[in-house]
Amino acid sequence: MENYKQAILIRDDLKLPKGKMAGQAAHAAVEAVLKSDKKNISAWRNEGQKKIVLKVKDEDQIYILKVRAEEAGLTTALITDAGKTVIAPGTVTCLAIGPDIEGKIDKIIGELKLM
Repeated sequence: MENYKQAILIRDDLKLPKGKMAGQAAHAAVEAVLKSDKKNISAWRNEGQKKIVLKVKDEDQIYILKVRAEEAGLTTALITDAGKTVIAPGTVTCLAIGPDIEGKIDKIIGELKLM
């Protein structure tokens, strides 16, 4: 049986306050689920909705990983901020990948560290 998970990648260079970071991660998680295949969502939900939150160094790294994930057939959701609080409008803050098969996601995010 395959295991499923979702990965949320957050830019470390922005040094977001914890509340802002949590909000952006939630936006990414929800948006990716809304875009995902219903079969993957169902399997992931049945396993407890495993998520992992990781840090990326900057916007360039987010885009590199987004392309790699999409080339691997994974669903992604790139989040840009509205700019109403601590960062400028349009700032890319995070990227969600999946939910999908854990091994497929791990091939993309394997080198990243926990947030």
